[in-house]
This record gives sequence, structure tokens and C-alpha cells, in this order.
Amino acid sequence: MSGFDDPGVYFSDSFGGGEGVGDEGAVKRSQIKKRFREFLRQFRVGTDRTGFTYKYRDELKRHYTLGEYWVEVEMEDLASFDEDLSDCLYKLPTENLPLLEEAAQEVADEVTRPRPVGEETVQDIQVMLKSDAHPASIRNLKSEQVSRLVKIPGIIISSTAVRAKATRVCLQCRGCRAVISNIPLPPGLQGYALPRKCNTEQAGRVKCPVDPYFIIPDRCVCVDFQTLRLQESPDAVPHGEMPRHMQLYCDRYLCDRVVPGNRVTIMGIYSIKKMAQAKTKGRDKGAGVGIRSAYLRVVGIEVDTEGAGRGATSSVSPQEEEELRALAVSPSIYDSIARSLAPSIYGSDDLKKAIACLLFGGSRKRLPDGLTRRGDINLLMLGDPGTAKSQLLKFVERCSPIGVYTSGKGSSAAGLTASVLRDPNTRGFIMEGGAMVLADGGVVCIDEFDKMREDDRVAIHEAMEQQTISIAKAGITTTLNSRCSVLAAANSVFGRWDDTKGEDNIDFMPTILSRFDMIFIIKDQHDQQRDMTLARHVMNVHLSAQTQTEGVEGEIRLASLKKYIAYCRAKCGPRLSAAAAEKLKNRYVVMRSGAREHERESDRRASIPITVRQLEAVVRIAESLAKMKLQAIAGEEEVDEALRLFQVSTLDAALSGSLSGVEGFTTQEDQEMISRIEKQLKRRFAIGSQVSEHSIIQDFTKQKYPEHAIHKVLHLMLRRGELQHRMQRKVLYRVK
Repeated sequence: MSGFDDPGVYFSDSFGGGEGVGDEGAVKRSQIKKRFREFLRQFRVGTDRTGFTYKYRDELKRHYTLGEYWVEVEMEDLASFDEDLSDCLYKLPTENLPLLEEAAQEVADEVTRPRPVGEETVQDIQVMLKSDAHPASIRNLKSEQVSRLVKIPGIIISSTAVRAKATRVCLQCRGCRAVISNIPLPPGLQGYALPRKCNTEQAGRVKCPVDPYFIIPDRCVCVDFQTLRLQESPDAVPHGEMPRHMQLYCDRYLCDRVVPGNRVTIMGIYSIKKMAQAKTKGRDKGAGVGIRSAYLRVVGIEVDTEGAGRGATSSVSPQEEEELRALAVSPSIYDSIARSLAPSIYGSDDLKKAIACLLFGGSRKRLPDGLTRRGDINLLMLGDPGTAKSQLLKFVERCSPIGVYTSGKGSSAAGLTASVLRDPNTRGFIMEGGAMVLADGGVVCIDEFDKMREDDRVAIHEAMEQQTISIAKAGITTTLNSRCSVLAAANSVFGRWDDTKGEDNIDFMPTILSRFDMIFIIKDQHDQQRDMTLARHVMNVHLSAQTQTEGVEGEIRLASLKKYIAYCRAKCGPRLSAAAAEKLKNRYVVMRSGAREHERESDRRASIPITVRQLEAVVRIAESLAKMKLQAIAGEEEVDEALRLFQVSTLDAALSGSLSGVEGFTTQEDQEMISRIEKQLKRRFAIGSQVSEHSIIQDFTKQKYPEHAIHKVLHLMLRRGELQHRMQRKVLYRVK
């Protein structure tokens, strides 16, 4: 029995070596599988001194006991264990990946023994691959990459429901009832051609017909699969080109890993499938025999946390959390956040503070009777062209955790809310969420808000106040969530803000204006000192490209600002204190009476109403200010600042109808004189007639009217389109 003292290790190769396998392919496969098994068994991380762990053995055991039959293998680990093995997997993944899965199944069999009664059979293990290699782009996938392992980034734009695909089918012959079972099907989307004739020859029987086989569905083995559509990420598309698409095939545990809108990096096998037969008429039936369309068989998915995906909040390490907490207790956090928003845009401090409040948002409240009060803050910027409104919108889209940017004319009601369309494969109706559904939990930036069609603007009423989108179209009746803030930018009716018009500048209905918590009117004031500073700032931005990278003192970097916003939104939901609530109540009554006084003075309803919604708006602003400092209670200090922001925005806009202090119109008499001139002018000047401008001015100066007032009236009527110039601007023509 001396052989037992020999320290050598004996093991039986249980892979059918005893039958004397003839072909070299099987021998080679068994060797590769043996190497895979050794890799899974023996690969370890750590050193002898610090203690090491068997990475994949432990992972297999942990997953298997949890009832999840998959394991993720890193290509770098495989390469460090055996360079040729990883090369084999790269070059011929379709042949070698099943071997790796079989090896994983055998290792799982070893590490989970003894298994409880009833679970003696070991389940199939799915192996997912992961790699740190540089991703290629969809455009670079050419024919030499077919059936190779590739890695590409992109955005998932649509996904089908999870369906079942047979991996082993069972066939039965119509004629002789012979059953062929366990026919393996290739994975992927290729499909399988049934045999054309039955080969069970029996004497004295009628021959079976052609195409005799049909599938017995109950005896097939199926797995889940799902097809996704991947679009290349927008920043990788060359200028002026359409983004390319790629079909992805996921099976088993890779299903439902991602939702449309996620940014992902896909590891997969670049495969081809038969194209769907186009309905061809006549002679060109044979064309396109060898043409195949490409798809990607996914073997690993990584969801990117950077970019406009869903995963911005998930990963905050304890060290980063420490930094964020330190940031929150710094005394001037509010001002420094406001300064870090779009540092290349000069001035408009109150607007930036309001946008900071919008990014953090208030607290969403669920009442005991099931109703919810929204916590998101909506903001409208009305103003002159050239006041950097769109730049601010673009910046907010970049720094909010989820941001969607749309423009007024280019977006319809269905594109903003949700659309119902036909699924090309199943011919049923499916629903696709629009911009406000995709931005659930983030910010929708709508530029050119005044250029939107009226019926499209009505579609977002419900999304802005109730934060749901209800649909009843084509037999689909449902309600989608759209818990997002709206940041809108618009011009006034006349292009620029016209102070003589007051209220007429605002073209929106009071219904939509009352849904905005803050309304800023941004005027392009002429002020020499400010113009000098602004010009110097703009020149600095253009001269030194350094300003973007270094940033000004007291700034927070964009990446850490984004993390901080996501962290505060996830962790903190402040409430008002009792003293602050009392203070707010009194101020609201004063605000209402002030608005009422103003209406009584001007004999007309204000187009920006002050309602209970505005009271809730102040509460939300105060909560967002507390959330910035990670406080649980919003005190009087926050309420004061919220009231100040509300005062400079919405109240000023609501009271902007009064004409005091505008050049040439300080008094009520001047206003009356202008309307008198206008009435008289219209009386003597019928619609469709022409009069020379010179004669009109002479007539009115004879009646002792000041000349500047006459010019002003003509100018106003021209801007409203009631008059037109004709004949080199000498003659006036009355249009309406």
C-alpha cells in the first residue's frame, strides 16, 4: 500500500475519457473545459500573508444557496490565470462559453454538496462576462468581428416583454408517432430548421409524408429571453449623422436588468441571423440569400452611473458621504451652490438661487386619505432675448441627476407626456413614455415655452400639479408617474419686454401661471456700470479657456455638485417648524391683500394670480433651502429667504402691470393722453386707407399734442400690426 504515501494528487477525469474519444475536437474541448474548471476552482485574490479568498468558488456557492444560478467572470482574472484560455474565449466565444458554463456547473456541484432532499440535480449556471477593455463603438462593428466578443456602450431605447425560448425541443412525427426528444437548439435568434423527412423505417408501413414533424410544447425546456434596442450615445454620434441602432438578445438572468433610458456598456457576441423574408414579387426571389442582419448576443451588462441614467444615487462610498456631510455644514453652502451654477454666466444671483432650490426640491407629502402634495418646484423665466436663459437650461440639464431638455416648437403633447403606438412585432398597442415620464425624479427643461401650441401646453397641466399623466387611448387606460420639476423659459409677447404694456407682455393663461412656484421677469436693463462688468466677464470667458477647468474660488465641482444634489434628494425630507408656519400664515394674508389692492387700483384682474398654490410654493422653497443644509426642520430663517425669493420673483411679476417709473409715463395724465390720441387717430383713419405720416403729425401738433406722444402712439400701433409703412416709410396704411 506504499502508493498511498505518495504526495501526488490523483483524480479521475470524469469527462468521458474512457470511451476512447476518436476526434481531436472533443479531446481539445475536454481539455479547455478542464482548464476552465481549474480556473474557477483555484483562482484566488489576496496574498498568502494577508489571507486569500477563492473568488469564484465562494461566489458560486453564495449565489447557488440564494437560488440565483449565475456567476460573473472577469476577463482580466482569466487572462492572469491563463492567457491562452482567455484568448480562446475572445476568439471563439460561441464554442467556449458553453464549456465555461458546464465547468461552472460542475464546480457548483462540488461546492454545494450535500444538497437537501429534492434538490439533488444541479442547476445550469449562467456565466456573465465582464471586462475592463476599452469599448468600441457600434459604427466600428464590421464583418470580421462576427462571432467575436465585443464591448459597446450606448443607451437602451426600448425593450420587449420577457418571452420564452426553447433550448431543447421534443418532436413527434405525424405519420408513425415516433418521438425525437432533447434536440438542442442554438442560443440566440437563429432558430432551427425541422427535419424534412422521418427516418424511422418500418416494414409494411406507409411512408411518412414530407415535413412530418411537429413540436410537443409540454416537453420542451425553455428559458426566458428579452430583446432590447441599443442606440449609440448621443455624444458619440458624428456631426450631422443619425444615431445607429443595434438589436440585443438577453436570456435568463440578464432579462430585466435595464429599463429604457439607461446608459449601459454591453459585453456580447456579435452574431448574425437570417433577415425576415421581404415580400418580393416576380423574379428577384433568389436575391439576398447570403445576406444576414447583425445582432448582439449579450453576455454581460454594466449600467453606467455617469450620464443621464437612473443610477446616479446608488453608489456613495462612506468616504464620499463624509465629504458631502462636511460640505453640508459649511456656513455659506447656499451661496456657494448658487455661485457654482453656470459660473460662466454673469450676475442674476436671485435666479441662480431659485434654480438651486429647484434642483433640490421640497418634500413630497402623502396625506392619510391617499392624496399627495407635490414636492417639486416649477420655475418660469420670462425675459428679453440675450439674457442667457437657454444656457441656464442647458446647464441644469447637465447637473441634475436626471435631466431632459426639449424645445417648444419641436415638442408635441404626445412627446412630452406619453404616446400610444403599434408594436411592429405583435401588432398590439404599446405605450411609450415621453419626456416628462423619462425625467421622473429629475428636471424637464422646456425652452421657447411661449412658442408651444396652446393644446400642447394644456397637456402638461396635470403633470405639473398632480404629477401624474393619465391616458385613455386605444383601449389603454392608465396613469403614469411624472414626479419632475419643470424649468421653462419664454419670451414676452412682443419679443422684448414692453414696459408700457404691463400685463399684456404675458401671454399665458392664469391656469398655467398659477402652477409655477416662481416666475422671474428678466429684463435687459441699460446700466453703464453693469454693462462694463458684463462685457469684461464675457471677454474673459472667450479669451481664457481656463475658466471652465479651474473655476472660481468658492465653487463646487460639477461632479461633486451632482453627487451632492442626488444625495440630498435621497436622504433628506424636511418639514416646517411651528413658528415658521405661523409667520408664513400672516405673510400670506398680507400678500393676498396687497394683490387685491393692486387689482382695485388698476381696475383689472392680475394675470398672475396669488392663490393657495403660491402659499404652498413658499413652503416648498423653504423646505428645499433646509434640504440644502441637510436639516430636518425648516425654521424661520429659511422661511424669510423663501419669502424674499418669492417676493423678487412672482410678486414683482404680479405687480408689474403698474406703469410707474417708466420713461415719459410717470403720470396717469400721460397715459390718458396717449389713449386719447389713439382713439382720435383711429377715428380719422379708416381701415384700408392710406395717409402720409407727415400730415398726421402736423394735424396733431396743431391740436397742441406733444410730438413725442404722437410718435409713441404710431410706434405702438406699428408694433401691434395695426398700421404698416408703405412707399419708403412715408405713407401709413391702416391694416386693422
